[in-house]
Amino acid sequence: MSAPKKVVLAYSGGLDTSIILKWLQTEYGCEVVTFTADLGQGEELTPAREKAKLLGIKEENIYIEDVREEFVRDFVFPMFRANALYEGQYLLGTSIARPLISKRLVEIAQMTGADAVAHGATGKGNDQVRFELAAYALNPDIRVIAPWREWDLTSRTRLLDFAEKNQIPIAKDKRGEAPFSVDANLLHTSSEGKVLENPAEAAPDYVYQRTANPEDAPDTPQIIEVTFEKGDATAIDGEAMSPATILTRLNELGGKHGIGRLDFVENRFVGMKSRGIYETPGGTILLEAHRGIEQITLDSGSGHLKDSLMPRYAELIYNGFWFSPEREMLQAAIDRSQDHVSGTVRLKLYKGSVTTIGRWSDHSLYSEAHVTFEEDAGAYDQTDAAGFIQLNALRLKLIAARNRRLKG
Repeated sequence: MSAPKKVVLAYSGGLDTSIILKWLQTEYGCEVVTFTADLGQGEELTPAREKAKLLGIKEENIYIEDVREEFVRDFVFPMFRANALYEGQYLLGTSIARPLISKRLVEIAQMTGADAVAHGATGKGNDQVRFELAAYALNPDIRVIAPWREWDLTSRTRLLDFAEKNQIPIAKDKRGEAPFSVDANLLHTSSEGKVLENPAEAAPDYVYQRTANPEDAPDTPQIIEVTFEKGDATAIDGEAMSPATILTRLNELGGKHGIGRLDFVENRFVGMKSRGIYETPGGTILLEAHRGIEQITLDSGSGHLKDSLMPRYAELIYNGFWFSPEREMLQAAIDRSQDHVSGTVRLKLYKGSVTTIGRWSDHSLYSEAHVTFEEDAGAYDQTDAAGFIQLNALRLKLIAARNRRLKG
């Protein structure tokens, strides 16, 4: 295969992607365009521009974009309409960011005339799959370069030697082994590897970066209200906010009260198990709030069907199929279910937990007249239940009669 002429690289400005940048230049002799996404990871991105310039990238080939609003509006919120949890626990913080990055890589490649894109995901993880499936779904002719699957820089020593040989600045703390790796965005922080690899050992306190220790969280509960319109959060305590602003605020509240910690061993798509420490404070509050408003606005048929679809939907996102037709089909059904999911939920935040304590909506299906233990003024005829039970019992009675006959 011929060498690419121009490559768009997903570039963080860190040591690994800087090494990849230089490797692309030296290995293929190609022009490199860098794309750095501000997904709310909490890092200053200006150094990425300066680092790219230092490595010979032209100003017009450096793309640094604030995509926080698009991330939450078009990826996080649609996912939360489904109440998506992978393997019943993981809120998919890393998974949901990858399709947006790939989308911009492909778009920038189109804009700049690049014939390839590149990423820094290793050959052992899920991210390589997510990046590449999304890229091919958006442009079937795009070439994807994954240096970790191609080069011979297979040890930390070789990486550092390559960096020094090519005048790539190395921070002093990079010469030793990092205690664990971190991926962060506005939805979550994920920590994996090194000191976390033994699932029998408790994670050290210093791993947690976004949440207070629940034991040290405030001794007084905090009450908040989250308002929804058609399944998406629109306001906190009556104050209307943009999607990214809402998630930022919920992160602050959740982090303060130690909400959203998860120590989880998951099944990677590539076949191995992996232990990670996840912090999703705002997302954990958002999930509880969304569940709370659905309780009074979704009928049982819609709600139960939606819950049965959720594991498949979550698995598609985890495995990198955001842009697949099956995910889009499920999304259409999920979005249709949200037509009346509007109203307000009151929540209590306290020492690592978030609890729904009230909910109300103009679209509510809850009828106090039907469920009251007091006089219901004829809203429900209790004698109707006898026929309902007999019809539902008919199948069970026939089975029981057959089994008794066979035993006799």
